[in-house]
Amino acid sequence: MNAAKIAVLAVYIASLVILALYSSRRARDITSFILADRSIGPWLSAFAYGTTYFSAVLFVGYAGRIGWGYGLGGLWIVAGNVLIGTLLPWLILAARTRELTAHLGVMTMPELFRHLYGSDLFMKTSALIIFLFLIPYSSSVYMGLSYLFEEVLGIDYSLALSTMALLTGFYIVFGGYLAIALVNFIQGLIMVLGSALLVILVLLKASMLEGGVSKALEMVRNTPVTQSPFSPPTWLGLLSLVVLTSLGPVGLPQMVQKFYSIKSAESSRRAMVVSTGFALICTFGAYFSGAFTRVFFSPEEVTLLGADNLMPALVNRHLPQALSVLIMLMVLSASMSTLSSLVLISGSSVVVDLMGGEKSLGVKRSAWLLRGLCGLFVIISLFIALRPWSFIVNMMSISWGTITGAFIAPYLYGLFWKRANATGAWASLFAGTACSLGLSIGLSWWWCLRTGKPFSLSTPWIPFAGSVAMLVPMIVFPLASLAGERFAKAHKHAE
Repeated sequence: MNAAKIAVLAVYIASLVILALYSSRRARDITSFILADRSIGPWLSAFAYGTTYFSAVLFVGYAGRIGWGYGLGGLWIVAGNVLIGTLLPWLILAARTRELTAHLGVMTMPELFRHLYGSDLFMKTSALIIFLFLIPYSSSVYMGLSYLFEEVLGIDYSLALSTMALLTGFYIVFGGYLAIALVNFIQGLIMVLGSALLVILVLLKASMLEGGVSKALEMVRNTPVTQSPFSPPTWLGLLSLVVLTSLGPVGLPQMVQKFYSIKSAESSRRAMVVSTGFALICTFGAYFSGAFTRVFFSPEEVTLLGADNLMPALVNRHLPQALSVLIMLMVLSASMSTLSSLVLISGSSVVVDLMGGEKSLGVKRSAWLLRGLCGLFVIISLFIALRPWSFIVNMMSISWGTITGAFIAPYLYGLFWKRANATGAWASLFAGTACSLGLSIGLSWWWCLRTGKPFSLSTPWIPFAGSVAMLVPMIVFPLASLAGERFAKAHKHAE
């Protein structure tokens, strides 16, 4: 059976290589490399958004940990991800973002900020935040994927990490965003089929137990779960995760970039429908199946395995081996698509925003430098993922909390509020970053001191810190913008 799984995996990898080589012909300059000449249709754009949104952190880290901790309460996250994280951005932001960025000729979020707020320093600061804080997210995706490979295929964790890093780097460096979009479409189809199959297989397995599905659902709802000492209340923990995972994509550059590259503003309506359906299938499949970890595992097994390993163990130990290969490809697809977008956005933030892009470096030099930085980002992420961390979910929470906390207010107010200014942008950027990092570190120290454990960012309060970091800047931005206006008027009057 392992030989058959590896054979399917080899065919999958070969298809990615072929698509990368095909796309390399059209990745001539930075614009074609980053945005595929703004020619991506609604279906490819919708699948690119969804596959970037949902990675191995969802299917491995979040699904098992949240399913065990909250049971069917995790379906509140499904509602948030579908309505706030997917439907509303496509409905409200996509067309306006596409028109504005095409009119201004910008390719990255920091470039957009420079035009909105007239500050090169703000652009460069934004680019630096992107490069630094997408690395832990990328590492968490690698970690989640490697847990699955180790459990399902018996492949060594380090070998799985290195292989996936090499493959990701290859098809990004050669094919750019067109390769990502084409590959994401295939990966998205696998994710939809795999998510639906995961639910069906879990319910079939539950129906074979004593009491059937009804008894299993009762266990999912009522199984008592012991929380870590001094953890946030259950309602607050769940609410934090809903806010973090649903509001997060609104300010993440790898998500917003999907709006830049769509063929036209009109295409965004069709993409909205496709992307929303995609989000519903994938998130429901993950969190509903994850809730059944309460049925198939005992508290002692969870302690031994670790919550992040519950879904790989569920797939490998309780589902038909002949079909587990599709589940494996589903998680692989989710991971590869997310990683490719993270790598591309990080590399472009350095070449375009920090180094001036083609204007400063020339067409050929900037294109090759971008490829090199994409490879460097993969290597750095791989190095971090190889460290013995134990908080895959929290690595994503810190990354999302910091980046979205820094960018969500400047992006949203800049699109829709005529009185938005640089004062508000800077204030909200500092507020979001300080909340994310300050609260994460402060709450970790507090939690470790109260529990007697050594300092670690594995505290269950990290998602709360990330959600606060996203909400606070939305209040800070308008207050600071209005105060900046009054100060400018007073200063002008004094002169």
